[in-house]
Amino acid sequence: MTSIDILDELRGGLIVSCQAYPGEAMRDPRTMAQVAQAAVVGGAAGIRVQGLDDIRAVAGMTVPVIGLWKDGDADVFITPTLEHAKAVADAGADIVAIDGTRRHRPDGKSLGETVAALREHTDALIMADCGSLDDALAAERAGVDILGTTLSGYTAERPKTEGPDLELISLLTARCSTPIMAEGRIHSPAQAAAAAAAGAFAVCVGTAITHPATITSWFVAALTEES
Repeated sequence: MTSIDILDELRGGLIVSCQAYPGEAMRDPRTMAQVAQAAVVGGAAGIRVQGLDDIRAVAGMTVPVIGLWKDGDADVFITPTLEHAKAVADAGADIVAIDGTRRHRPDGKSLGETVAALREHTDALIMADCGSLDDALAAERAGVDILGTTLSGYTAERPKTEGPDLELISLLTARCSTPIMAEGRIHSPAQAAAAAAAGAFAVCVGTAITHPATITSWFVAALTEES
């Protein structure tokens, strides 16, 4: 599948992020692969997974796979170094998601250096998980293929909104020519539609679809408020 084919597959679609945290019951690559398969049956245009074993477990699916590797406890932990990014590509990801902020990276490389070296290593597309307009502009200059709003509200540059950062999506749409993937705190179909209306090329939803513990807690909290 070429880069144009991958982007065409994702255009206007829903990407489902299938991730479980360490120590949770669903933290198993086979389980995440089954969740991913169920999402595809439901119409997902793409899948986003974390960790090399999970990427390998879903590689070869009928939809594009966005892979990342969360590692470390520093501010930059989403595919934080070039070596992490190469490993994600080698595990079978069609798209490598990396930290797309302007913060210091653990290996000392700039985002531009990371993107350039990754291009030499793989034909996989590159998605920059950004936290602000300035991040996105810098990532676009670095030559990434997709800009994500994933880190909006998790860096010091923008407040954490209750739902998706629709303002940032609109800003990126107006200022950037690179496709924008809305991601982060999209908890309902209405919010997903609002993100698309704000200009997102595609919408990525994780917790609200694939994290039962959090979904259950929302219902429990609602019932507690009523009692």
